[in-house]
Amino acid sequence: MKSLYLRIYLTVVAFLAAFALVAGWMAQRHIEGERIRTQAAWAERASAWAVLLQNSLPDTAAPEEEQSSALLAWSHRLRLPLALDNKQGKRIAASPQIEPLLAQRGEDGELPQGLARMQLTDGRVLWMARRQPPGANIGGGIGPRVRIEGRDDRGGPPGDRPPFMQRDRDGPPGPGMGPMNGPPWFMAPPWALGGSGLIVTLLVLFFAIAAGAYPVVRRLTRRLESLQRGVSRFGAGELGHRVEVDGNDEVAAVAGSFNVAAQRIEELVRAHRSLLANASHELRSPLARLKMALELMEGASPQRRTELREEIERDIRELDELVEEVLLASRLDAQTPQEHTVVDLLGVAAEEASRVGARLELADSAQATNALLLNGNERLLRRALRNLLENARRYGLPAGRDADEVLELHAAREGKDIVLRMCDRGPGVPAGMHERIFEPFYRLPGHAERAGGVGLGLSLVRQIAQHHGGTVHYEDRPGGGSCFIFRVPGGS
Repeated sequence: MKSLYLRIYLTVVAFLAAFALVAGWMAQRHIEGERIRTQAAWAERASAWAVLLQNSLPDTAAPEEEQSSALLAWSHRLRLPLALDNKQGKRIAASPQIEPLLAQRGEDGELPQGLARMQLTDGRVLWMARRQPPGANIGGGIGPRVRIEGRDDRGGPPGDRPPFMQRDRDGPPGPGMGPMNGPPWFMAPPWALGGSGLIVTLLVLFFAIAAGAYPVVRRLTRRLESLQRGVSRFGAGELGHRVEVDGNDEVAAVAGSFNVAAQRIEELVRAHRSLLANASHELRSPLARLKMALELMEGASPQRRTELREEIERDIRELDELVEEVLLASRLDAQTPQEHTVVDLLGVAAEEASRVGARLELADSAQATNALLLNGNERLLRRALRNLLENARRYGLPAGRDADEVLELHAAREGKDIVLRMCDRGPGVPAGMHERIFEPFYRLPGHAERAGGVGLGLSLVRQIAQHHGGTVHYEDRPGGGSCFIFRVPGGS
């Protein structure tokens, strides 16, 4: 089955069906137990009534009219259909409500449900109906009220009834003596409807819940299908496609995570395409110079051959530097994990500053022991400082000036951060280009022709700073020149 919503829905329906079967089985067991208890109670009550009626009815020597009147009076008082046969089996009296049950007796003597037969000690037979047939209303007063001289309605002497049976002569029955009719069928609980009623109730409940569960499950899986279609479109090459985030549940969280991942992938692919295009462009210049130098070496003088060989070596170094920077930029773009150790940034800064002849200054906050320690990758941090220093030497050192006079590397500790400021006395960066100089392969107009470089140095500095959870930005130096502020979180 390929449809997830059908699997979920059928699972819910299957569990619901199992629950309905177990619930029906337990309800049926409960009904059966209640039926057995009710029959036992009915048998005990019927025996008590039989004893009561035998002691209350006139004896067999009394006229049958008197016995009939007393029986009907007791039937009316007890709200119970009764019938009485004499010793020979002749019917003396019967409530109208019991006659349909008596007519249902089988030829083999089998009694219909709800009819009880009790043999009295004087030989008479008392018939008693457990429940009144449909349409009967014993308590409603159908039929004439029976009165016998010297007796009340039940055939006994007046005033000897218990309180629950007392009633005014023309008033309603006493407390607890309501009519025998039960509640209407539509108000009865399911187990009171019998086996078929219980099955119908469970089926209605089952289909109602199944119908209600379908739109809920379908809505959930429809969102999953939308997410799947979005992933398929993204995988087919539509890198700008995003899925709709609807709601605050797990499906919405997955959709949001997909959008974040898709945005990151799109940025990486765009960056790699740009990197590849720019690297290909930058490789053409040194390769063209190499090709020309090799062609010129044929037939050149020994002195010219030496100059061409030196030019070829410079071009090869430029190619090697370009390839190295492109590979490093690719690894940083892909966020390849780098090994981190405890790095003494003061020592790294001192070594790189002496390499180009720059002056290293320490603020008071940086002169404490271990003030410039941090957890990072020494090779990357050294590469970032070298790029800043080389950039300052290449573009910020005026002609005829010494590096230690104008190139200044200032180290300080500001709170939890280590801050390095690389300042020079060059022409600076025009307004509006302070951020663009950190883009890959971007160079200010004229710089490529005058000082060389491929435009990846400052871009790598920013990537290395971000890799260590830091930042780098440009500021104009008071009095002219440039300042690059490199900030990374330090150790404790």
